[in-house]
Amino acid sequence: MKRLMKVSLLLVGLAISANGATRGDVKVIEATEDIRYLSQKIVKDYLFYSLHPKKELQLSLDTTLSSLSKDLRTIATTTKDSDTKDILEFLAYSKEQISEIIKSKSTEENTALMMDYSETLLEGADSIAEAHKYDFSSGEQMLMTSKKINYLLERVMKYYIALHSGYNTPTNKEQLQIAIDNIEENLAKINAYTYPDDMKMVQDRVNEAWSANRVFVSDVNNLFIPKLLSISVDYMENLITQIEIYHSKNQ
Repeated sequence: MKRLMKVSLLLVGLAISANGATRGDVKVIEATEDIRYLSQKIVKDYLFYSLHPKKELQLSLDTTLSSLSKDLRTIATTTKDSDTKDILEFLAYSKEQISEIIKSKSTEENTALMMDYSETLLEGADSIAEAHKYDFSSGEQMLMTSKKINYLLERVMKYYIALHSGYNTPTNKEQLQIAIDNIEENLAKINAYTYPDDMKMVQDRVNEAWSANRVFVSDVNNLFIPKLLSISVDYMENLITQIEIYHSKNQ
């Protein structure tokens, strides 16, 4: 949640483009970016909690649900688009179902439902963002690229833990590989950007962290080290957040 607090101003604070985008569009897009990230994080945390039912993980799940509710309210009170409002009903239902699953005993069926509802949240966020999109400036494009990497890191961890927790399906394997490939595509965009020296150091650390993490997440036969890998991914997300903040200040 610290990551979300750090970047809460990123899109809302951007100047409104001359192409007709409204501040409402910017707020909605920011909320959809948060929903993408949270939709993956909540399943990752649920899988962790199933393995290690500790209080801090329960608190993290509750906080994520609260953040999802806030983002859905933001969209509901901002948008005037009828299709968006219809999609919101499905997202609100999915969020409520996730809330009920979290309160219940962890089972194979509940885990499968969590995976399905997280994809509903993701697809809904994508559709809403499409309805409110506008032409990003080059700086905004880099900002969105860095935000996408953090969402994809959570997605990779979701599938990594799922595969090692008995949900070793062809679909989960495929989705893990797609997420890994998407991270590398977006990192290539980050690496093609010319940063000042202080941010170049952050850029280098991001690449070092991903190089180490990729060894484990790309091969499901590797040693299962969810806690250590999660710490490493959190470190990488914090680095990416520094890049987000840089681009938010340099439009």
